[in-house]
Amino acid sequence: MASGGYDPAIFEKLFALEANSFWYRGRSDLINWALDKYFPHARSFLELGCGNAYVLDRVRQLHPDWHLVGTELFEEGLVNARVRMPAGVELRQLDATQNPYEKEFDVAGAFDVIEHVEEAPAVLKGMFHAVRPGGGVLITVPQHQWLWSAADVAAHHVKRYTRRDLTQELQDAGFEPLRITSFVSLLLPAMMAARLTKKQSADVEGELGMAAPLNAVCYKAMQVENVLIKAGVPLPAGGSLLAVARRPS
Repeated sequence: MASGGYDPAIFEKLFALEANSFWYRGRSDLINWALDKYFPHARSFLELGCGNAYVLDRVRQLHPDWHLVGTELFEEGLVNARVRMPAGVELRQLDATQNPYEKEFDVAGAFDVIEHVEEAPAVLKGMFHAVRPGGGVLITVPQHQWLWSAADVAAHHVKRYTRRDLTQELQDAGFEPLRITSFVSLLLPAMMAARLTKKQSADVEGELGMAAPLNAVCYKAMQVENVLIKAGVPLPAGGSLLAVARRPS
C-alpha cells in the first residue's frame, strides 16, 4: 500500500537490484565526486530518505571515519539499511519534512526524494537548518516534466523538475546554488523511447532490471558523461538533475 508518496513494497525489489544497477552505480559515482569536490573538508553527512542505504554505504566506504546518519520514513527501507550498514552508522525513522537537526552536519543529501513530497520546500528548509554555515547539500531529482510517464506514476512522483524549479526551491530555502547539471544525458534518447512505448504501465524491474550486457553498456555511458560533467561540460538535458548548493557562512 502506498503511503507518503512512496510504496514500501518497492524497497525489497530495489535491494535486490541496486548493487548491480547502472543507474544506482552511476548516480552514486557522481554524488561522491561532487561531495569531495565541493565539500573537501566535510567530516559529517546526513542523508534524508536513505532507503536501503545504497548511497550512504558508498559514502561510508570512501569516508569510513565520517559521522554518518541515514534517515528514512519507512521501516521497510531501514530493515535493509541495517543489513547493509555496519554498526556505528546511525539509522533512524524520520519524516523528512520534520527534520530536527540544527547545524549538526557538514553536508546533507536527498537523492531522488523531494519529487515524492508535496512539501518539498519544507524538506529543503529542514536541510538548510541541519547543515552548518559554509556546509551544503547535494540533491538529485528527475528532470523534464515532458518525460512524465507511467514510470513516474509507479514511483509515486509528485513532479519532475526543471533546472529553474530546482534552483528557485534551493534559493527559497536559503541556499546558494553552486552547480546544477543534468545527468543520464547520453541515455536520454533511449529513455524517451522506452517511456513512450510504455505509457500505460511500468514497474521497478522494467526500469532497472535488464540483461547484464545492456546494463554494462548503460553504465559505460554514465561513466562517459560523468567525465564530461567533471570537466565542466554543460549538459542541458537529461533524465535527472544533480544540484550542489551551499549554506552561506
